[in-house]
Amino acid sequence: MSVFSVGFGNYVSRERVIAIVSADSSPIKRAVQEARKQGNLIDATQGRKTKSVLFMDNGRLVISGLGPDTLAKRASAEIGEEPDADVG
Repeated sequence: MSVFSVGFGNYVSRERVIAIVSADSSPIKRAVQEARKQGNLIDATQGRKTKSVLFMDNGRLVISGLGPDTLAKRASAEIGEEPDADVG
């Protein structure tokens, strides 16, 4: 299993991520609220502002305090190398 950092000491499996999107739009905010109500939300923000949402293949959503561009770079980086330092 290959994992990448979603920030602040939290990791997700590369193979399980379907999409990485910005958390700014209203439809994404509604999806996050619905996932929270259903118990399908994983909060990896460590209390910081949500900047991106990862949609997982099992229907869960992961929210992160890092931007979608940063997460996309980390997800596509070669296994064993981190493209940039973790914030926080």
